[in-house]
Amino acid sequence: MSVWRHFNKIDVISAKDDCFHDLIEECKHLKPGSRLSYNLRNKLEKFSVECRREIVNRTKSNCAPLFIACKAGQLEIVEYLVKVCHADIEQQGVYEVPEYDSVFRSTHVVTPLWCSAVSGKLPIVKFLLQQGACINAISDTGSTPVRSACFMSHLDIVQYLVENGADINRSNFNGGTCLINSVQSVELCQFLIKHGADVNAQDIQSKTALHYAIQEHRIETTKLLLENGADYLAKSKCGDDALQTACLKGALAIFEYLTKTIPYSEERLANAHELIGSTFLDEQNDTFTAIEHWRAAQTIRERAGLLPKQPVVPPRAAFRYQVEYSTMAELDNWTDVDFIRIQSILITERILGPSHKDAVFKLMFRGASYLDVMRYQRCIDLWIRVLEIRVEKDSILYPDTCFTAQALVRLMVDYNEKYDPAIDEEFSYAQRFEDSVKTFEILTKDIAQARQLLNVRPQYRRQIESYDRILKSITHLIYLMIRSATSEQITIVQRLVTDLVRVNPKSGTTDDSLLHLCVSKLNTIRSGYFSEDEPIAIFPNQTVIEFLLRCGASVNARNESKSTPLHVATVPYNYNKWLVKLLLRHGAHLDQPNSAGEYPAQKVNQSPFTMDLRLMNYITLKCLCATVIYKHRIPYVGQVPKTLESFIQLHEA
Repeated sequence: MSVWRHFNKIDVISAKDDCFHDLIEECKHLKPGSRLSYNLRNKLEKFSVECRREIVNRTKSNCAPLFIACKAGQLEIVEYLVKVCHADIEQQGVYEVPEYDSVFRSTHVVTPLWCSAVSGKLPIVKFLLQQGACINAISDTGSTPVRSACFMSHLDIVQYLVENGADINRSNFNGGTCLINSVQSVELCQFLIKHGADVNAQDIQSKTALHYAIQEHRIETTKLLLENGADYLAKSKCGDDALQTACLKGALAIFEYLTKTIPYSEERLANAHELIGSTFLDEQNDTFTAIEHWRAAQTIRERAGLLPKQPVVPPRAAFRYQVEYSTMAELDNWTDVDFIRIQSILITERILGPSHKDAVFKLMFRGASYLDVMRYQRCIDLWIRVLEIRVEKDSILYPDTCFTAQALVRLMVDYNEKYDPAIDEEFSYAQRFEDSVKTFEILTKDIAQARQLLNVRPQYRRQIESYDRILKSITHLIYLMIRSATSEQITIVQRLVTDLVRVNPKSGTTDDSLLHLCVSKLNTIRSGYFSEDEPIAIFPNQTVIEFLLRCGASVNARNESKSTPLHVATVPYNYNKWLVKLLLRHGAHLDQPNSAGEYPAQKVNQSPFTMDLRLMNYITLKCLCATVIYKHRIPYVGQVPKTLESFIQLHEA
């Protein structure tokens, strides 16, 4: 620091800041092979070693100069920063992985060695290791430099790291290994296997490198893995082995290789032909190839006596009670495209099981394709079936279940509002009622249990959000049931809603009751399937609110902030004079405070309401007494009848 002895502390700080700024700029913009400018090196070397270290270990945008130089491949600058400035070679920075789609860029917090390895900068990798960099230092996702170099297919760097002790069997936090990351390169896989990579290591989805090679249609890698002991019967969490993965991904070359080289049973071969045929139909709209594979399967079944097909799938209303083909003659006489598509769904459900993710996806996809051509009832039929499957398998707290419910109910609401059954015989009022009731029963069957699970710690935000969205969907289903019910059917609706009101489900975030939701304009359904359209506003809806009140919903129910439905109704964005009057007629308390000390009485005669209500017509002597008792903190427990105790508590903030 002797050079700076004639300058004050502020001058030194400013000089450091200037040095760091110039250093960042030169590291960013100098070409590989360049050195730092003489002027900058001269400035840096005037500082003591400790000051130099402090300057070069500063960060901008979470990256130090050394990290930037490593990523850019500037070996001379890296050497200078480490040897002269004593930069920390383990200081982590943020590395942004280049992606073809800039919308989905991923970032990782990593060391300079990891950054150099994934960037393909072998000379810098060598230098950092010579300086003692940790060869197995992990990123924020648990990935080592060698594993990430495998992902980028940098064979030379992988070879050097392995020769210097890198652990090729160390997985990231998701169980992904070097071999799994290398299936795109046969040469890289050969090197890893030769050096002891576990060919049957599984990630958190129970997938092996063989699964990923097949997914990516890597026929040569698939052959290499099988030749080196890969287990072709190993199943993923979804139950997919090698052959089933090939069928689902439409990997025809791998499918043919597997069926020719592995002694599968006749039953397995028939199922495989049927499944890959379905994939060609659904993924590529290739009817010709699909039927060719189904013919091959039928030939095998007839030759081996494998009819009827097992397991037997019962006819379902969602599929218009269609059954799977059983003879070659049926295959020869198909002309209806819809019929063929349902055949594909039946095949997929029989072989994979109804809850397999690919079987469910095909149902959602086929429903969406019907929606695109405005065949709404066919879409609703299939999506109700999906909802049944997902609720049975995962419950209403699962995000995918919520996604399906929102898409289905949003479709039903939109179609109900926009289309008149008089001009659409397929989607009659009778059909609308049946669909609404069925969906309502699916979503409310275990709703009490689901609400209890939300209270179990740890609590998960996504589960709470899913539950709240389901609750909004249920309120819209009540509207649909009332709207489509006949005078005889309304008793069914009353029974269903009364049973639900007795359960008293409340939202997970704000503890809102069904009535709270139905008096709010914020109660709308948004869905990814309808992202471009604003949802139709159904609430506040007078018919639904009156129906809930008749079914026993409490007009003075309180949510988390102790607000009643009347508090919600008097929020300016819910402006509806009839709504306030309706709640008051059913016994809502104008003088009931929430936790913020706000009373509905304070708002009903203010803008935008200006209802000119005679407040005393809606406030009883009991209310006034309860307010006084609370205001003056008069002890009342045990001094008044139990029924009055609860009444007084209503008037407490």
